[in-house]
Amino acid sequence: MIEMKYLALLGRLDKISLAELESLFGNVRPVGKTMAVFEADREPDLRRLGGVQKIAEEMPGGYDKLVSYLENLPDGKITLGVSDYRRRATARGTQGEALKLKKILQRRGRSVRVLENKTAVLSTATAHHNQLAEKKNHVEILFTESGRYKLLGVQNISEYAKRDQARPARDARVGMLPPKLAQILINLCGEYDSGSRLLDPFCGTGVVLQEALLMGRKVVGTDVNPRMVEFSKKNLDWLRGEYFRSLTNQGKSGIIKGYSDFVLEVGDAMQCDWNKLLGGNGKIGAVATEVFLGQPMSLPPAEIKLKQEMQTCRTIILGFLKNLGGQVEANTPVVMAIPAWLRNDGGYARLNILDEVEKLGYNVVKFSNLGQKDLLYFREGQIVAREIIVLRKN
Repeated sequence: MIEMKYLALLGRLDKISLAELESLFGNVRPVGKTMAVFEADREPDLRRLGGVQKIAEEMPGGYDKLVSYLENLPDGKITLGVSDYRRRATARGTQGEALKLKKILQRRGRSVRVLENKTAVLSTATAHHNQLAEKKNHVEILFTESGRYKLLGVQNISEYAKRDQARPARDARVGMLPPKLAQILINLCGEYDSGSRLLDPFCGTGVVLQEALLMGRKVVGTDVNPRMVEFSKKNLDWLRGEYFRSLTNQGKSGIIKGYSDFVLEVGDAMQCDWNKLLGGNGKIGAVATEVFLGQPMSLPPAEIKLKQEMQTCRTIILGFLKNLGGQVEANTPVVMAIPAWLRNDGGYARLNILDEVEKLGYNVVKFSNLGQKDLLYFREGQIVAREIIVLRKN
């Protein structure tokens, strides 16, 4: 199949997003701090890319081909946005480029509305609210140092907010895993047997399970806390009911691949027999989870408290991996978000368990454009951060 060249705008999670793209598409090349290009034989599905704000396809050829593309859009008024990611780009220059295209198209009989450039690039919110790339006559053209691209999709911030905030069962005391990060954890598993199940052994309120189901995956979730399992069930029932009905009413139900097949039970990740739990109803093909992150904290912990938390979390994580090892096949991906704690000096204390993990029979996955130190997710001032570890059973 013919491979096309794509541009991804990565936003704040630039390093982690590079790992996500590499897991799915292979060779990914950073171009600037928050952009990457890659080739693929299929159009990337932005709805499943948690770390990508915009995705665009290369438009080879000269300026005449760009004009021809715009001129031949379906009948009706064109809504045109232009973003310029080149180093010397300005809002005024970018707006001038958009108006130049408008004049050319008007001379050719097309009606055009140009979006205002307050900066050289249109924000994700502007692209989303103006339905750029969603309606056939709503387009965004992106200029970069390496070429010209047309927008294929923009992150649907409204749907992410709904899947985060409208869920009926939420508990801030156990941490609130963002749906975007849940998607990244799933995507870091790469491609695996679609007939197998994705396991979340610390399922909490079910965010990873929710996002995997929306991708059309079969899932199995366990948690040592019965209350969390009940929360997950309520949230997945909401997903299948109210959330799906809201998409249907918007005419968007087709974006859901299917999400009816899940197994939920109470289970201790250090002891659970997931294959027995499934009872022949599929096998574990991948693991994506946010493990136990320790106690909630509002201030950096004192040294003695930090050592206690680290030991507790290390025991649970290594106990889980030891238990899992005999239940999955070789090369099974295991992706975990594990805790790291803010220190008074502004750095984060990490568990540093990779050597111990390898002794348990797992290989640590390495990425082309980043190291393990880059796989740290946190908001400014967040006390308990998440370090992402990507493993393969050997």
